[in-house]
Amino acid sequence: MASDTTLVIIGGGGDLASRLLLPALGDLIAAQVDRRVRVVGAGQSPWDDARWATAVHAAVGRELPADRFQVGPFVTADATDRDGMQAIIAAAGAGPVVLYFAVPPAVTAAACRALHPEDLPAGCILALEKPFGSDAHSAGELNAVLRGLVPEEQIFRVDHFLGRSTVLNVLGVRFANRIIEPVWSADNVAAVSIVFDETLALEGRAGYYDRAGALEDMIQSHLLQVLAVVAMEPPATLDEADFRSATAAALRATRVWGDDPVASSRRARYTAGTISGRQVPDYADEKGVDPHRETETLAEIVCAVDTARWSGVPFTLRSGKALGDAQMRIDLHFRPVRHLPRGFTGDEEGGLLRFWLGPDRMECVLNVNGEGDPFRLHRATLAAELGSGAERSYTEVLGAILDGDATLSVRGDAAVECWRIIAPVQEAWRAGAVPLQEYAAGSHGPADWPEA
Repeated sequence: MASDTTLVIIGGGGDLASRLLLPALGDLIAAQVDRRVRVVGAGQSPWDDARWATAVHAAVGRELPADRFQVGPFVTADATDRDGMQAIIAAAGAGPVVLYFAVPPAVTAAACRALHPEDLPAGCILALEKPFGSDAHSAGELNAVLRGLVPEEQIFRVDHFLGRSTVLNVLGVRFANRIIEPVWSADNVAAVSIVFDETLALEGRAGYYDRAGALEDMIQSHLLQVLAVVAMEPPATLDEADFRSATAAALRATRVWGDDPVASSRRARYTAGTISGRQVPDYADEKGVDPHRETETLAEIVCAVDTARWSGVPFTLRSGKALGDAQMRIDLHFRPVRHLPRGFTGDEEGGLLRFWLGPDRMECVLNVNGEGDPFRLHRATLAAELGSGAERSYTEVLGAILDGDATLSVRGDAAVECWRIIAPVQEAWRAGAVPLQEYAAGSHGPADWPEA
């Protein structure tokens, strides 16, 4: 049978394919009865087709209808060589083709440079994992290579944080509610926090993480994209052109708060500790870590968004590993009311609108009259579940790639802007102007940091 799409996973024998991509593909096909995919593997491992088929079925973890899911061959080839890429593409055969580069960024860049436009089938989609380049200059150079191969709308810079449910939940609450949309600005919002704290430690990822750290791994590549969704102006539509133009404009307006990376950033690294009864070693003692590199495992930066809507509002982005609580949320802290009649006592803080990311839910914290003394205010929380949130983020992202819907992928100019925003912080950290603090694994971070 002829599949609707051939998904070629370059790096098919690797961890990303087995742990995330193939399980997501299985979920997608099981959920969507009109979805038909043939999956081809490629890599430098000397796998044969039988081993590839066994690995695919084990990772998918379920029986899928043979008329909707086929396992193609495994091609042993060097993806950084043009002959190797031509062999990989030839195995894809006819029909719509997605080349998914599930390999380190340097390999992806080398593979794309080895390609010529005539090597690619018509309509071919290129899907790339983060990071996109290593700074603004290299990201721009990679963009030029990619645009020399296919149009921008056929380039998917994958950010699984931009899973459709999470993004649309935030946008739905903001744009579809008259009580929310008019107050989504500096007139009413005092500060915004975007937090992604993990209880997971290094988990064997030293080869990548020790060179990236929390700033590049999470803030540059993920949390700035979330900031763009929160801060963007209302687009005319949610199609690819309007939505990505709105988020890119928000990023262009973003800079480090006060243009002072020393005062507006913090960094720290975990030491030995305990998380949920599990002993975690000192980061510097983890296998594959170079302690002299001073890689941070917890990073925080404060940004300004220089638009009329957000002028004067600090956006705090924080992400870390080996922390005591998993905190994945967006907080909008509202200003106190301009006038509170005399006679009320108790809490006079502004309200809080919080979006939890995975499982997706919303909380609205308000000041209300208390029991007993009706003039004494206290805080009450209204909560609501948002959307289904059931699909894995990679399932949603992979579905969009197979459909050719680039709306929630990162556009080339946005990738460059994210590197531009953090560049002053990187420079300050490399110069030692911001000290590398420490925190025990399982704690909430250094004692002198404000609560996340």
